[in-house]
Amino acid sequence: MKGKGGALDRRSSARWRLLLLCAFSFGLGMLFTNRRQDQELQLVSEDCNTKRKHGEHKDIMGEVTRTHEAIQLLDKSISTLQMELAAKRSTLELVRSGVPVTSETSQSRKKAFVVVGVNTAFSSRKRRDSVRETWMPQGEKLLQLEEQKGIVIRFTIGHSATSNSILDKAIDAEDAQHHDFLRLDHVEGYHELSAKTKIFFSTAVGIWDADFFVKVDDDVHVNLGMLATTLARHKAKPRTYIGCMKSGPVLADKNLKYHEPEAWKFGEDGNKYFRHATGQIYAISKDLATYISINQPILHKYANEDVSLGSWFIGLEVNHIDERNMCCGTPPDCEWKGQAGNICVASFDWSCSGICKSVERLKDVHARCGEGDSSVWSDLI
Repeated sequence: MKGKGGALDRRSSARWRLLLLCAFSFGLGMLFTNRRQDQELQLVSEDCNTKRKHGEHKDIMGEVTRTHEAIQLLDKSISTLQMELAAKRSTLELVRSGVPVTSETSQSRKKAFVVVGVNTAFSSRKRRDSVRETWMPQGEKLLQLEEQKGIVIRFTIGHSATSNSILDKAIDAEDAQHHDFLRLDHVEGYHELSAKTKIFFSTAVGIWDADFFVKVDDDVHVNLGMLATTLARHKAKPRTYIGCMKSGPVLADKNLKYHEPEAWKFGEDGNKYFRHATGQIYAISKDLATYISINQPILHKYANEDVSLGSWFIGLEVNHIDERNMCCGTPPDCEWKGQAGNICVASFDWSCSGICKSVERLKDVHARCGEGDSSVWSDLI
């Protein structure tokens, strides 16, 4: 009996151990299950938080974008108002100064793509005629170029120191024949080119609402189609200054042609000027022309016109575009480039700061380096 009772006790003990083991396993399983569920819930929660933060980030970025667009729109509106104010101011200045106000200045500004001012002098009648016979259209074609392509070309000239002199009358007669002058309220003189440049841009921006304004000398060859194509590439950029950028020496010697009377402002002897476009030809965008018009009275004039223009843009957020096709040499340089498919915008001789003996040579340069008369009328421009 005692043996049977011991066996029974052992079986009971084994059952309890088994029950305890099962209970322990069940409890352990529940513990791990709860922990896994907690982890899964934490992951889901973190994922929701991440998505919410990402959504909030997207909302913030959207607000930043909308604010930036609103600022750009406001900036554009302010620039437009400034341009309109400058245009009105320029026209008023012409009226007050006694300059005859033509139909161009009395009406609202005309839309254009580019206004090309060909800098000329009283003594340069033969140069002007050589330009008319080569790259500058005449008569009806000149008007068609303005109306169909938005390309305006005018010889720019002021007046003599003596009112209604024989020089002024000669220009009046020439203009009556060709209708291709822009008369400026300016006393002509070689050492007054900086002042003439300011007045040209101020006058032109008051007459034409153009994307670009170009100054070119009357002894330079220009391919108008290439000029328009080159400018069009930079149309979307604000405050654009395009030309062959250079940095020549500051000449303190009074006996030199390009002597700088204010050389001391540029530091020690032997220093160079800041980068600026060479004066034979350059282009500026509408906003820079407007800036010149608004600030004309306080823009400093250095001895050299191209240096003066470059100085007016120092300290401004200006895009300087170094366009080497605007300063090709005369044949064979521009001819070889044209044969290689790189037609030049402008050609001249550095040694003469223009085409040497341009009256005699411009026709030959045009024949060998010209883009063809039909190029400016291309639909691509």
